[in-house]
Amino acid sequence: MAKTAAQKPRTKYVLDDKDIPAKWYNIQADLKTPAPPVLHPGTGQPIGPQDLAPLFPMELIKQEVSRERWIEIPEEIRSVLALWRPSPLYRARRLEKALGTSARIYYKYEGVSPAGSHKPNTAVAQVYYNKREGVTRIATETGAGQWGSALAMATTFFGLQCKVYMVKVSYQQKPYRRIMMETWGAQVVPSPSPDTQAGTKVLAQDPDSPGSLGIAISEAVEDAATRDDTKYSLGSVLNHVLMHQTVIGLEAKKQLERADDEADVVIGCAGGGSNFAGLSFPFAADKLTGKKKKLRIVAVEPAACPSLTKGQYVYDFGDTVGLTPLVKMHTLGHTFVPAPLHAGGLRYHGMAPLVCKLYDEGVIEAVAVPQIATFQAAMTFARAEGIIPAPESAHAIRVAIDEAERCKREGKRQAILFNLSGHGHFDLGAYEAYLAGKLSDYEYPAEKIAEALRSVPNVRG
Repeated sequence: MAKTAAQKPRTKYVLDDKDIPAKWYNIQADLKTPAPPVLHPGTGQPIGPQDLAPLFPMELIKQEVSRERWIEIPEEIRSVLALWRPSPLYRARRLEKALGTSARIYYKYEGVSPAGSHKPNTAVAQVYYNKREGVTRIATETGAGQWGSALAMATTFFGLQCKVYMVKVSYQQKPYRRIMMETWGAQVVPSPSPDTQAGTKVLAQDPDSPGSLGIAISEAVEDAATRDDTKYSLGSVLNHVLMHQTVIGLEAKKQLERADDEADVVIGCAGGGSNFAGLSFPFAADKLTGKKKKLRIVAVEPAACPSLTKGQYVYDFGDTVGLTPLVKMHTLGHTFVPAPLHAGGLRYHGMAPLVCKLYDEGVIEAVAVPQIATFQAAMTFARAEGIIPAPESAHAIRVAIDEAERCKREGKRQAILFNLSGHGHFDLGAYEAYLAGKLSDYEYPAEKIAEALRSVPNVRG
């Protein structure tokens, strides 16, 4: 007997506008012990709100330290998010068939935003709070350009100016990302740049420096700290940024309920930690509260920049020059300059402190994967599902495929969920290099990591 429309297997789970989350989930409420304090770079003492006031609006500072479980999302923010949220959840049936796996594979697709990634979820919120406090200009950094694109879009929505320091190697690899930012009115310069003392110092030491997120952060922070009309905005790492991204996981949980399924394994790529946290933290809540003790949550990073898997869990600067407060995180050392791999959004020496705390306490797992295997997974996914993923997201795909193949070997029917945090339309140069056989794997030598780690401040905590 033919199946009715209601009985046919679904591949796409779409929510209504009313299902856009009304509140952000704050994982700090469910931690057994508070996150380590942020320390002043000069005194080594815990910083207070006034120490952060030159960089951030007060409402974001409050969110950064809040331990309330739920923070209400203002309607003005939700109305902008409604341009692309709720984002769809897909059952990757064609990929399952291609792999011959017994696993059920789902992916949450954030590439439907106007900027093409998950980054606008926090960009809109941050610009809204800056606007409300009377800020007229925002400075930031960007790696692959996804964060810069998101902030450029958000600032033009709210009528603010935007200055973006883009890591030089990405500036050169991804000209269309730069054009996208400029189309939305942002000023974009390659970092290190001569526009700041931090950039000038780096260029004096190495005129051919490819740049790094740490260097670009130094430039953006200096820019904001030296101008009265400017605040700094960060697209990852900080607590409030990760919290803004939890709309991803909150929607995904509701969509899995519609699919009458539950995730056994949750996977996200991790550079600074925002998209990984955005998907996984609402699921980690169930693990922290004892509801789903067997749930596995996996952060995936590049072997060329393995902060979780090879870094030390110590206090370090978030930037290269040492302008930012000290945070406890898994770090490769703030002077670490990663290889110019194509997943530019994952080239960061550290990791979000909240992600690091969960990793240190065994709540989440971490794995590092090489570049070529990552692109092989991206090709498999693109040819099965049709979407060309961003190289960053392809790291999550690599491990999702590995987990699906494990299920096949073990005869298990587990549900695997990963976050497809952006599309790869501006990353075709990387795909061209892969198809031409020009990509190579790069694993940072242990002695180079050890050298960078020697620069870490001697702070107990």
